[in-house]
Amino acid sequence: MPEGARRDDSRPANTGGPLATAFAWARDPAFWVAMLATYGAALAAGLVASLLRIPLPWMLGPFFLCSALSLAGVKLRVMPGGRELGQIAIGLAVGMRFTPQILAATFALLPAMIAATLYIMLVTTAASFIFRWLARVHATTAFFATAAGGVADMAIVAQERGGLLSAVAITHALRVSTTVAIIPILVVSLGVPGSASAAGSTASEHPVLVMLALVLATAFAWSLKASPLPNPWMVGPIILGMVLAVSGLVSVHVPNIVIVLAQLALGAWLGCQFRREIILSLPRIALSGLAVSLFMLAAAGAGAALLSAATGLPVTTSFLSLAPAAITEMVITAQVMHLDAEFVTAFHVMRIAIVSSTILFVYALYNRLVGMIDGPRI
Repeated sequence: MPEGARRDDSRPANTGGPLATAFAWARDPAFWVAMLATYGAALAAGLVASLLRIPLPWMLGPFFLCSALSLAGVKLRVMPGGRELGQIAIGLAVGMRFTPQILAATFALLPAMIAATLYIMLVTTAASFIFRWLARVHATTAFFATAAGGVADMAIVAQERGGLLSAVAITHALRVSTTVAIIPILVVSLGVPGSASAAGSTASEHPVLVMLALVLATAFAWSLKASPLPNPWMVGPIILGMVLAVSGLVSVHVPNIVIVLAQLALGAWLGCQFRREIILSLPRIALSGLAVSLFMLAAAGAGAALLSAATGLPVTTSFLSLAPAAITEMVITAQVMHLDAEFVTAFHVMRIAIVSSTILFVYALYNRLVGMIDGPRI
């Protein structure tokens, strides 16, 4: 028997229960070495990107480097729960920016949010037909691979209906990654970064108060795990921050160093999703996924121009609000670049809520449309 197998067998199995199993990585020295090396490389990449004045350097630097290393076959490791902790910090920072005036302005944009979500649903439906033709996959796989929902949710629902889970997962990963890599550069090219303040002038940066707020945000997000709320690790802290800020109970400014660490965690995690074996096993699907990602980005740009003209929102804010990426990456982009992160958050939350609640109904309509186009089969 190989030595590694003997070591595994020598460990007391099932003596620590589910909790010990969940934290088994903490007792593995090799994991700690790999994880520290990963974050060390991510920090160096962020520093270089900052010196080169790349937009969103502390997220894009680690993302680009970790993506390259992962695709080269290097085994990277990130801290379990690191992405969630980053989301909590960003969510709390954004929630604390809400004032009664901003909240009222957000509600006034409700019709625009619904219209924007319907536009995104039309774009993703069109993208599904493009992807189906390019990748030569089943209609079910094409629909859920391009739907504007979370990768985990879409992959599971697609598999339950006979779709190819790996194709759905890799296409969503490419969509988010392509958007994260391109959007900040495009936002800068559209104009100077925004001037929105990070928090109110009376916000406290006292370490004890900041730590208490982060602990409360973590506990609140954890309590929402079993709820139907999309992405509780981001949305939960946003809600908590809104309640605290609007009520006037407390106003906390999350320090910049915490935001930088959150970016590092998110960038490294996102880059590690590019596993070489998956890309090489599905090359046609990967290339097709890249193509439809660019199509959706172009559609988001066109929609942003219309949204900006209709609402008066800056085109940069409108672009981030319609961008085909997860709420986490777009909100952190808006936060760091001093854009209207509150409005970007509201548009993405509305999109997630509508898409999640109507996805099966839209899927049924999509199947009818596919049947009409394909015609009767023998």
